[in-house]
Amino acid sequence: MAEEVRAPLAGNIWKVLVEVGAKVDEDDELVIIEALKMENPIYAPRAGTVKDVRVKPGDKVAEDDLLVVIE
Repeated sequence: MAEEVRAPLAGNIWKVLVEVGAKVDEDDELVIIEALKMENPIYAPRAGTVKDVRVKPGDKVAEDDLLVVIE
């Protein structure tokens, strides 16, 4: 079953650390959001394979926007 990883806060995508097909473990960093001049890493909620990456560096995201899908 796929799990959606959503933005916990609004900001700019500073770095995307995974690509489609990548294997991730629970708590691996997926994306870094820059907000209020601070880098906020977003972690994998569980182990799996990255099915979809919906953002790229420079994108603006709002709270609850879809970032990554893990299967």
